[in-house]
Amino acid sequence: MTYVLYYWSGIPGRGEFVRLALEDAGIDYTDIAQTRGGDEKMLAALKANSKTPPFAPPYLKAGALTIGQTANILLFLGERHGLAPKSHAGCLWVNQLQLTIADLVAEVHEAHHPVAASLYYEDQKPEAARRTQNLREARLPKYLGYFDDVLAGSGTGWLAGRRLSYADLSLFHVIEGLRYAFALTMRRLEKRYRELGPLHDRVARRPRIAAYIASGRRLPFNEDGLFRHYPELDS
Repeated sequence: MTYVLYYWSGIPGRGEFVRLALEDAGIDYTDIAQTRGGDEKMLAALKANSKTPPFAPPYLKAGALTIGQTANILLFLGERHGLAPKSHAGCLWVNQLQLTIADLVAEVHEAHHPVAASLYYEDQKPEAARRTQNLREARLPKYLGYFDDVLAGSGTGWLAGRRLSYADLSLFHVIEGLRYAFALTMRRLEKRYRELGPLHDRVARRPRIAAYIASGRRLPFNEDGLFRHYPELDS
């Protein structure tokens, strides 16, 4: 089956969760964002699908299928390529973890865009400062504490069972993104939630992930994406 990933160019964004799964599973795919005129191709393909149109990127073309929503794409890839448990209950559990990660990512984005995504950060700085204080002091501990407890409870070093799942890959990306956006906060929180750093390092050492990182194809974090570093929001 031919896979084509459609996402915006220039930012890791939500597309990176899908890329990590494709890379770790060793799946051949075309990344439209890495091609000439990628954004135009992505928008044209988005409008061309009239029967099952995705709401927004990322979306994956898998043969005749067009699959939208990050967690939905990962559910599909996980079942087909060994990135989720084989049991129905296990697949639901990993999907639940991924949806919780999606909730966390949405809160991180809304911290620097609390009023409207269509406004610049500079247009909502007072609101962002207040929202981010709550993120640092209440919401991040709640989410990270949850994942720390899941890892400790599994006893395997992975979130779900004895093998890595796509939720582990996604949590790896979230940890990296939070370290970029909130370096001071994460240094403090990772001392409290001690399962997170080792999980990150285990994923980073996986041969295909290490090769992907070293390849130069992995897009760096920047101030146009989900995880943004504004020093005044970190403490």
